[in-house]
Amino acid sequence: MSYVEERIAEINAEVPLSAADTVEWDFPDKLSFLFEPYRYKIAYGGRGGAKSWGFARALLIMGAEKPLRVLCAREVQKSIKDSVHKLLSDQVDALKLDSDYKVNQNEIRGKYGTQFIFTGLSDQTSDSIKSFEGIDVVWVEEAHKVSRRSWDILLPTIRKESSEIWISLNPELDTDETYVRFVENPPSGAKAVFMSWRDNPWFPEVLNKERQEFLKMVGLGLRTQDDYDNIWEGKCRAAVEGAIYAQEIAQLRHDRRYCRIKYDPTLPVHCVWDLGWNDAMVVGMWQRSPQGLMLIDSLIVSHTKYSDIVASLVGRGYRWGHDFLPHDGKHKNPQTGESAEVLLRRLGRDVRIVPDVGIEAGIKAVRQSFARLWIDNETGDNKKVIDGLKRYKRVINLTTNEPGSPLHDDASHPADMVRYAVISADEMSATKIITDPYSGFRRVGNYAH
Repeated sequence: MSYVEERIAEINAEVPLSAADTVEWDFPDKLSFLFEPYRYKIAYGGRGGAKSWGFARALLIMGAEKPLRVLCAREVQKSIKDSVHKLLSDQVDALKLDSDYKVNQNEIRGKYGTQFIFTGLSDQTSDSIKSFEGIDVVWVEEAHKVSRRSWDILLPTIRKESSEIWISLNPELDTDETYVRFVENPPSGAKAVFMSWRDNPWFPEVLNKERQEFLKMVGLGLRTQDDYDNIWEGKCRAAVEGAIYAQEIAQLRHDRRYCRIKYDPTLPVHCVWDLGWNDAMVVGMWQRSPQGLMLIDSLIVSHTKYSDIVASLVGRGYRWGHDFLPHDGKHKNPQTGESAEVLLRRLGRDVRIVPDVGIEAGIKAVRQSFARLWIDNETGDNKKVIDGLKRYKRVINLTTNEPGSPLHDDASHPADMVRYAVISADEMSATKIITDPYSGFRRVGNYAH
């Protein structure tokens, strides 16, 4: 007899219950691995799959058997209301574990020493996180929102013998840190399962009606199929909801233009810069061919000198064309008294300034040209570029809920670089150096645009 079965029998024997009140600990079959010894336990998928419900039940059952110190974490927790405290307390009642647990305002304690505590990860530092070194299980919920920084701080701290890290998430993008780290490339000692509403044998009818209404909205054009697939089926989005290039990114994927692209040594490589110091400096390396505009490589850095960036570029061994700078590349830096244009020319680069056509006109140009854009999916920082395009959004007016100008954040830098590339495409040489098979001499030919 399993512990779950034994504990049910004990509870039902403690107090005479009617048949209607008899305790039944329903539990999704796909989550049975939670009672097995894995370092990392991951459940991902869409709404209604019983991931959080199952995690809460499993932890309460285990904590009733032996003392556990459980940390319930999420990226941002402004108050206890943002946590799974309410879910756990509801499950204490549902499982009739009132005699096993005392629910306090900010924690939940078990009579055998089990403790549930709640925290946000974004506020933690390498020093403050040390208070959780004795944790047995950390449950990270809404884990798709957790940053690389938070994971890098948290994981080394959970090092008690046989300690475990439980992760539940509804995926958003396949470039999200959590998805890449634990779903696409799970670490050793990990068990990951996908769960949707179809895997929940107790999927409530009220949620099913909500799901069906959502499908009707898709049919009416009020929501997209991408929305439905993400929210209910647990599939990654092509781009974040409201992304400027959402449809274009989806088409890029559909057309398989986000793929491995080989460098063509017969074509020049043109560098397109989005300038930054404290913000990201983005350098995209493009080739123009009859198929379109190819992003074959990229470099994203910050607090890095132009000389070091150019050295990194030169080390790649490409045949260089032009370097395209935004209009502020002509402006003098107050610290150095020189512009990026002057500095790069001094470093031997063939610099040109991108015409300032305005952001909205540039976005329109990108949309019109996107069908001829190709992006390498392996080289350099190209994955960060595609991630930026997926996240590039507009500011939303909180009063009118209307979209405004593009949001200036980490996503805007790669998006700006792509915009400059499209604007400059006509100036990118598509000159091909060909070896004449008859004479052996090299001749120059131009692709028709």
